[in-house]
Amino acid sequence: MGGNGIEAMIQRINELYHKSQAEGLTDAEKKEQAELRRAYVANVRNNLKSQLDNISIVEKDGTITNLGEKHNQADGSQE
Repeated sequence: MGGNGIEAMIQRINELYHKSQAEGLTDAEKKEQAELRRAYVANVRNNLKSQLDNISIVEKDGTITNLGEKHNQADGSQE
């Protein structure tokens, strides 16, 4: 999801939050709010993972450890 999509998502999450505080939400709005929050958190996690995957650490012995590769080996996942 691009930057504009995230901004629109955040704006809608905030609108629903303020409406929930002022007058309450319908069941459909509560469902929309939960889905938007889920999607937003998933996006933040993906962005953080992408950033961490691109970080390399130079160890004291001069070797380079890529955090993304190290993490993927530790949890057994392969992408």
